[in-house]
Amino acid sequence: MNIFYEESGQFKVAAVVQKNDTNYQADTMHGKRTKVKAANVFVEFDTPAEDFFTKAQSEAAEIDTDLLWEVCSDTEFTAEAIAEEYFGHTPTKIELAATLIALYSAPVYFYKKGKGVFKAAPEETLKQALAAIERKKQQEAQIESWAERLQQGKMPPEIAADLKTILHAPDKQALTYKAFTKAAGAMKSTPLALAMQTGAVQSIPQYLYDGFEVKHFPQGTGFPHIDIPAYTPLPQADVQAFSIDDDSTTEVDDALSVTDLGNGSKRIGIHIAAPSLAVTPGSDIEKIIMARLSTVYFPGGKITMLPENWIAGFSLDAGAHRPAISIYFDVDSEFNISAPTHKIEAVYISENLRIQAIEPHFNAQTGLDAEGRVMFNHHQDLIWLHQFAIARQKTRGKYDPERPPQYDYSIELNDDGHVAVARRERGSPIDTLVSEMMILANSTWAEMLDQNDLPGLFRVQPGNSKVRMSTQSEPHSGMGVQHYGWFTSPLRRAADYINQKQLISLIDENAEPLFHNNDAELFSALRNFDTTYTAYADFQRQMESYWSLVYIRQENLKELSATLLKEDLVRINGLPLVVRATGIPFDALPKSQLLLAVTEVDTDKQFIALNYLKAVAPSALPVN
Repeated sequence: MNIFYEESGQFKVAAVVQKNDTNYQADTMHGKRTKVKAANVFVEFDTPAEDFFTKAQSEAAEIDTDLLWEVCSDTEFTAEAIAEEYFGHTPTKIELAATLIALYSAPVYFYKKGKGVFKAAPEETLKQALAAIERKKQQEAQIESWAERLQQGKMPPEIAADLKTILHAPDKQALTYKAFTKAAGAMKSTPLALAMQTGAVQSIPQYLYDGFEVKHFPQGTGFPHIDIPAYTPLPQADVQAFSIDDDSTTEVDDALSVTDLGNGSKRIGIHIAAPSLAVTPGSDIEKIIMARLSTVYFPGGKITMLPENWIAGFSLDAGAHRPAISIYFDVDSEFNISAPTHKIEAVYISENLRIQAIEPHFNAQTGLDAEGRVMFNHHQDLIWLHQFAIARQKTRGKYDPERPPQYDYSIELNDDGHVAVARRERGSPIDTLVSEMMILANSTWAEMLDQNDLPGLFRVQPGNSKVRMSTQSEPHSGMGVQHYGWFTSPLRRAADYINQKQLISLIDENAEPLFHNNDAELFSALRNFDTTYTAYADFQRQMESYWSLVYIRQENLKELSATLLKEDLVRINGLPLVVRATGIPFDALPKSQLLLAVTEVDTDKQFIALNYLKAVAPSALPVN
């Protein structure tokens, strides 16, 4: 005797060895002895098991599922009853088995209610289920079609449109994602490699930029058009100011003026671009500022915080009067300063000095005032401002003429694809001059907010703690000032915009502050700015690291000098690159100088392998 039974949703046949009321001992078609519960057995038969099963499957394949569903009643029914209705006679054992197979294989048509007991799906439910199945078939066919085209090196436009998301923020239920990963799996390729093979991703920098954009600019980096609204006309200042910036600067936030008062005294003006004069709370442009929070910088490009027309309207570009928030100090011959005067005014910008042009004539090596010759416009003003800046450093307790030179490095991408490294001396005369004037303005205005019990976004460092942001002013020990905040880059940072709004409310009696004490929205703005500003800086470092690796390979560098930061983490001298190296002695001290061998550079994987060679004195280091 043989049995036809169900086990784990599958029908099987077996030869009975022994039977009792509750179980069968049986041998399967594969010769395995098994115990089958009587409740799972549907048919006992004495014909050859394999032949029975083959005929039942063949008969089941011939059953018209739609017709089988149509002959069902609205109530529950047994397999035997529906088989008799379908075949028009008492079903044979093979027909009964075939009916069971057909019922089990069509769960959208028939609901299993018990052993051999079913209920037909309602008509509307069945239509919806069949439509879903058809959609699934079409989707699978579409996935297969796209995957085949990808394997042929072709990029379907539908996948191209979703590619940034597929690579960087995948929706794993999306058909385009399933097709792309299916093709990559079939080709034993990574998604990035497949994207590059099809030409959809042209380079690693594009891949990194796309990932950054997907995360931080999901709607893209473009701007809606927002006109600059009219604002109250400003009185014209009786000064001519000049800015000092890098060649690549398009958002000129700050400018300086120097007026001779006689008897060795001067009046200096620090003039800051004032876009906040035209920004109303809750306006579309403010929403953009609060969403973007900062300009993003990276080698070869940037994503501005403000639209081009707003930058053009408020950047302190030469040749016209520009809206500005100004702070003036009278400075005597001993560099003592008066109380500040604050104004909202239109300042004429006479010159946009560019560092690359003036630095050869204004650096520590030239003596700053070689034979009293004037080498560029405002040269003499810069000489005096540098002397004043040194006095300000001394006042803050930060003057150190014996400090060894320190440099910052940045990546420059030439039109011919060549990678260059630009070096800027930290503490150079130009750097000292500009930074001290900005520190003076930032610290004075931060103190002004604090004295008037207005919150802002302050930079604080009490004691030896880390620098952090706060809505309340505290000392900044690293700067050597009692109050500090960012006010001087409102075209590029939301923190400066917020602080400028607060400041304007103290200068203009008709203006209202943007925030008051304990304002939950200000705390939220602080968190958002701090997090976003850090993320933007991380992206800049990531891009600089990539191009640093390209530079190392381009120059075929085999050895690199480095400064040990901690354990195996090193900063490569002469490049904006922090990486790990192997073999560094465990007793090597932070800040010690090392010579490292370059054993591998893989720009696509953003990887460099460095091995420790030896410790060296700074003077013995090769120039990278």
